[in-house]
Order: sequence, then C-alpha cells, then structure tokens
Amino acid sequence: MNKPALSLLTAIVIMILLAVLYVHVGAVRVPLAEVWAGLADTASPSYFIVHQVRLPRVLVAMLAGFGLAVGGVILQGLVRNPLASPDVVGITKGAGFVAASVIFLFPRSPGYVLPIAAFAGALAAFLLLLLLSRRLTMSPASLALVGVAIGTVFQAGTQYLIVRHPSDINMALLWLAGSLWSRSWHDVFTLLPWIGVLLPVVWASYAKLNVFQLGDDISASLGLGLVKQRFLLLLLAVALAGISVSAVGAIGFVGLIAPHIARSLAGARHQWLIPLAAVVGADLMLLGDLLGRLVILPREVPVGIMTAVIGAPYFIYLLRRERLRSGK
Repeated sequence: MNKPALSLLTAIVIMILLAVLYVHVGAVRVPLAEVWAGLADTASPSYFIVHQVRLPRVLVAMLAGFGLAVGGVILQGLVRNPLASPDVVGITKGAGFVAASVIFLFPRSPGYVLPIAAFAGALAAFLLLLLLSRRLTMSPASLALVGVAIGTVFQAGTQYLIVRHPSDINMALLWLAGSLWSRSWHDVFTLLPWIGVLLPVVWASYAKLNVFQLGDDISASLGLGLVKQRFLLLLLAVALAGISVSAVGAIGFVGLIAPHIARSLAGARHQWLIPLAAVVGADLMLLGDLLGRLVILPREVPVGIMTAVIGAPYFIYLLRRERLRSGK
C-alpha cells in the first residue's frame, strides 16, 4: 500500500474512532456496549441520546468538515497560495454578514431562513470576487488580494451590526463562532445531497487542479481554458463552503489546515489530496466539537472556537515556514 492510500485509511480509522468516542462521552456518558444498541434499537434506554441527539451532530460535523476542507483544497490549488481558504478569501465572512443581518434585523424569521441567508451571502461574496477579479484576468494574485479585501468589508459590516444591536448579540455570536449545538436530522438531510453530489464532481476535476499547479503559461499551452475552468472550480468551492457554513456557522481554519495536513501526507496530487483533505477536515471538526463538549462540562465551547485554538498555532507555523522559504 502506498503512502497516500495508507494516510487515507489511517484518517478514516481516526474519523470512526472519534465518532464512536463522540457518542460515548459527554454530560451523559453512554456505555460503549450500548452505543450500537442506541443506534438501532428503539427500546434501548440510550436510543434517544444516541440516535436523536449525538448521531446527527456527528454526521453534520463530518459533512461540514468534508465541505470546508475540499473548498480549501480548490482555493489553494487555484490561487496557488497555501494560505488561501474559504474564510481567508471572504466567502465565509460574506455568509456570516448576511446571516448576522437576518439575526439582527429579522429576529422572528423562521429557522430555515438562516441557512438560506448564509448561502446567499457566500454566493454574493463569490460574485463580487468574480466581478472584481475578472477585470484583473482572474490571476491567482488578484483572486487572493480581492478576496481578502471583500472579506474585510463583510467583517466590518458584521461588526457594525453587533455594535448597533447589542441586545441581540448572543445568538449572533454563537452562530459567528460556529456551533453544532442542537443540530438535527434535518440538518443532516440538508447537507447530505449537496456534499454527496459536489464531492464526486470535484474529485472528477482533479486532473485540472493538477494542471493548474504547473502555472498559467503551461496550463494554457496544454489547452486548459484558464478563466472558464477557474470560474467553474471557484463555483464548486463556493457551493461547498457556503452550504457547510449555512449548517454550522462561520467556522474558520478547517478549510486552511486540512489541505495542508493532507498535502504533507499525500503530496500535491489532487486525486489523493481531495479525499484525504475531506476526511482530515471531518477529523478536525469532530475533535474540535468533542473537546468543546468536554472542556467545561456540562457547558459547551462552540466548535469554531476550538478549531481556532487548534488551528491558530498551525497557522503561525505556516506563516513562519513561508517566510523562511521566501528568505525574509
């Protein structure tokens, strides 16, 4: 078995172990012997807490981790910048701004409006990125710089809303931090069709992402339509990140760190990088939420805060490594 395949198998085993541990521990501990019974046996005393409370939360964490991580893989491949991710180039911040607008300005809106608003915000950030970058030929440098600028504007808008509406701040901050609290089977079935369709489509595009790594000149000489293919791949990244953020909130670092970990294990070939990054993203989400549930029992720390705690040191390491590579 080659190294990428072994790394993928290991990541899957870790994901399964984390999922079992997630169901097992918490404010109410479920004995390991009852975990399986709680999944299928309606007569089991653990059925409600396993099947109705923890299992949907596990699945939402995994699906959102898949989406955020693979969105990060696409963006890093297109921008050719190891620091690119859905939250860095403004997609997550666009989703957060529109979602916060709904929370503050329309507090009595039905529950299904918030995910739709978040996805609309991600799409709006993408359209702005596309409009402004197209004038600059959609080069990797312009995508990165324009994305950072768009994210800054949306972030400023969110902060303005928080200052103007301090009495409604609790729900907004919980969503902006990123949380899996109270996620249900409805959230699972909302995410599953999107992730189930989009991930195979992205994987089928691995050859194009591999070619993009060679640079624009070589990619064009090989017959790859740069602007068209960047547009289509960016659209896939936005769809994955937008639907993930709409389900779990504005979680950062997963789309940045998971591709790096996968690349260090499997190399830059996207046929391995895409599935491995997806599983690593799920591992990070499960680990972050598991720690968040345990650190101050019986209360919870939002998963977005825990992924930031895990991801910030790694982000500093990446910045230092890039600085050393540039010789500065």
